[in-house]
Amino acid sequence: MKLKAALTIAGSDPSGGAGLQADLKTFHQFGVYGEAAVTLVTVQNTLDVTSVVCLDPDLVGAQIRAVLDDIPPAAAKTGALGSAAVIEVVAQLAAGFTFPLVVDPVMISKHGAALMAPAARAALMECLLPQARLITPNLHEAALLAGFTVETPDAMREAASEIHRKTGAAVLVKGGHLQGEALDILFDGEEFREFSAARVDTRHTHGTGCTYSAAITACLALGLPLAESVARAKNYIARAIASSPGLGAGNGPVNHFAPTTMEEL
Repeated sequence: MKLKAALTIAGSDPSGGAGLQADLKTFHQFGVYGEAAVTLVTVQNTLDVTSVVCLDPDLVGAQIRAVLDDIPPAAAKTGALGSAAVIEVVAQLAAGFTFPLVVDPVMISKHGAALMAPAARAALMECLLPQARLITPNLHEAALLAGFTVETPDAMREAASEIHRKTGAAVLVKGGHLQGEALDILFDGEEFREFSAARVDTRHTHGTGCTYSAAITACLALGLPLAESVARAKNYIARAIASSPGLGAGNGPVNHFAPTTMEEL
């Protein structure tokens, strides 16, 4: 079988726990060839983010076109995009994608640093999210996109439904910040599905959102249906958190070497 490729359009994390570095590691672990278009560069480690520099939108677009012209992916994802101009360029290209796009609407880092300008949120909602096969907001992002507070499973369902209504995309609301089990809720426009995992008491959760959405993207690139892709990715990120290597003095990375199949879990 021909090797499948997946593209990440995201920011760079020099500490390797999040951003395009985490995406590429995840793609590789799932047996998918990883490609990356850089949108912004950060200066960060497990303790702090001290600088965020967005790249020129034309340069971002040129990177994506170069990949599409030579090694077109079977699926793609976006991470931190930074500016409205970058979002608009990515959305214009995404309108021509013949493969599924997963949009992780990254707005702030684990440390609270802004990774998307406030003015860019409108561009995200109006231009990019309607191009997505799946949107993967956490509770904070879901609240901003839906327009109301999201703090309970019922509110997660309402938010998923509202974001789908606005965009037409499937929505996976991640409840990692709720109490109890780590519950995520998927709405595909017709039905809700729940995915849960035991909560792990650890500070080493840097890059969980990036890794989770990258795992879903890898599964879609392999041709798996959406619900199965989310299920496999949920199992992978749960094991990755539970077996985190303990690197760094702050919020360390998850274990990208974790098993990727349901049987291994």
